[in-house]
Amino acid sequence: MISAGDFRNGVTFEMDGNVMQVIEFQHVKPGKGAAFVRTKMRNVITGAVTETTFNPSEKFENAYVERKDMEYSYNDGNLYYFMDPESFELVPIDASMLGEGFKFVKENMVCKVQSYKGSVFGVEPPTFVELVVTETEPGFKGDTATNVMKPATVETGAEVKVPLFINIGDKIKIDTRTGEYLERAKG
Repeated sequence: MISAGDFRNGVTFEMDGNVMQVIEFQHVKPGKGAAFVRTKMRNVITGAVTETTFNPSEKFENAYVERKDMEYSYNDGNLYYFMDPESFELVPIDASMLGEGFKFVKENMVCKVQSYKGSVFGVEPPTFVELVVTETEPGFKGDTATNVMKPATVETGAEVKVPLFINIGDKIKIDTRTGEYLERAKG
C-alpha cells in the first residue's frame, strides 16, 4: 500500500480499477484547512492524463508495471511478434499498442514491452536508432549556408527530414521520441 503523501514522480498505483502513474505532484499546506496533495497522473493503459487532489492519508494499492526487453521479430497483418529472450516464446502484440515511434523499428531490434498483470499495454522502441536512407532528393554542392531540410525515406519506410548533404545509402541516427534526424551515423 502507498499513501498519497508518499507520491513521487514515476510511482504507479491502482485507483478505481485503473493503473495510474504520477507525472507531477505537489504537497500543499494552506494557512487554513487540511493539507492536500495535488497530483497530475497518467492512466498507463489509455494514456489519459488527469489532475486530482488527494488527502495525504488516502491509501492505494501499489501497481507493478513490468518492462521487459523483447526482440521485434516480424509482423503478420495487424499483429507484431516479439520474442522473449529467455524463453524464446513469440508474443503477438496488436498494432494499436505500438505507438508513433515504432515506425523507426526494424526486425531484430530490442524494444521494451510494458505489461501489467500479464496484459501488454505498450511497446517502447529504443530511444535512438540508426537507419539507412533508401530514398531522398540529391543535395546541391555549396548549399550548406542555411539550415534547409529535405524529406528522406529510411529502410523501415518512415519519412524523416534530413539536411541537404545526406544521400541515399547514408546511415543516420534518429530520435524515436520526436522523429528527428540527429546526426550521420559512424560506420
